[in-house]
Amino acid sequence: MIRKSWFIAISGMFLIFSLASVGAVEIEYWQYTYKSRVEAIDKLIESFQAANPGITVKHTNFPYADYRKKVAIAVSAGDGPDIVQLYYGWLNDYRDSGLIQPLPKDAFPHDEIEDEFFGIVKSMKVKGEYWGLPTAVRSLALFYNKDLFSEAGISGPPETLDEFVATAKRLTKKDNAGNYLQIGFAVDTDGQDHHWWREVLNRLYGGKPYSSDGKKIAYNSSSGSQALKFVTDLEKTHQVGSNGFMNRGQDAFKAGKAGMVIDGSFRISTFNKQKDLNFGITELPGHNGNRFNFSSYWVNGISTKAKGEKYDAAVKFLKHLTSQNAMQIWLDTVGELPAKPKIALVDKNKKHPQFGPFIRGLAYANATSFIAEKPQRQSFIDAYDMVVLKDMSPSEALSKVAKKEQEVLDEFFEN
Repeated sequence: MIRKSWFIAISGMFLIFSLASVGAVEIEYWQYTYKSRVEAIDKLIESFQAANPGITVKHTNFPYADYRKKVAIAVSAGDGPDIVQLYYGWLNDYRDSGLIQPLPKDAFPHDEIEDEFFGIVKSMKVKGEYWGLPTAVRSLALFYNKDLFSEAGISGPPETLDEFVATAKRLTKKDNAGNYLQIGFAVDTDGQDHHWWREVLNRLYGGKPYSSDGKKIAYNSSSGSQALKFVTDLEKTHQVGSNGFMNRGQDAFKAGKAGMVIDGSFRISTFNKQKDLNFGITELPGHNGNRFNFSSYWVNGISTKAKGEKYDAAVKFLKHLTSQNAMQIWLDTVGELPAKPKIALVDKNKKHPQFGPFIRGLAYANATSFIAEKPQRQSFIDAYDMVVLKDMSPSEALSKVAKKEQEVLDEFFEN
């Protein structure tokens, strides 16, 4: 009788274990390494697994410099992530390389996406398919050091471009040899300044960066030249900053050696953790009564590696990552803005002293529909260097880089 009871107990335990194992599946999620993003995903994985006990999500992250290469190699070999995070400007590279697959329309109806998300997300729709969706979106704002402003007798942040230049001059300090001790504005062409020039300054001076269909360069114009002159004059003429001062703009600002820097909401958590950094945030300066902003985002897509039960689990996890709850967690943890207006544009967020300027900026923001983000970003960097380092005129510099970038656009659209 004892042996029979023991056998029944063991059999029952085996049955429970077997039932628990049925349907169990592990999927992989990859993103680049950024402390607050890693924390946010870990929180979302925990809540997802609690609601889906049959699914385990393995979270892997890599340094930004290695990230794209590792994704390409792994997915091409049938390994790596089932859900992958990618910058929206990389979409065509990922599609053309066969790294991601379109989102299923039954799980992500197009009319719901276009009704619930900010309009900039439409750039993820190519050939009638959506290829990824964001948890959060970004815009730009002006960070300013309150202590340096107070020391210089400046009452508040600049509202216009003219005020911006005047403020930067008052904040700049040099030694007797002409070396910068403190810069008024942290110039960073490889940071957010190329977006500021392309989507903000171009428009403030009456132009636009590309044609409406995105096929032709439009910044090679008088407005584009004025915009480039404004940026390069900060270093060349006004001498309120130097590109690469203390390595990156964020580094100079974090160290208290820059009065102002333009950056995204994702930088809030970094600056908040810097001891004794007393900073404020305001909307980007306007010009002639107009304001513009740049918006970007990272999306999560389903890799071509995901098949069968892994594909089904990946779809479920992507639904979780784009839920309202996930977006609020992302805002609170990372500082990036919810991708759905219903969550982002609530009074609590719009009036927030740190998130508020970014959220208000979304109302007049544009997102660049990059064909190939890296060479298109390089266009501005090269034009800036031609003007500042080679003493070329802004119009001549733009003419040179526009020709090269147009070749990138032509090759894509011809194919």
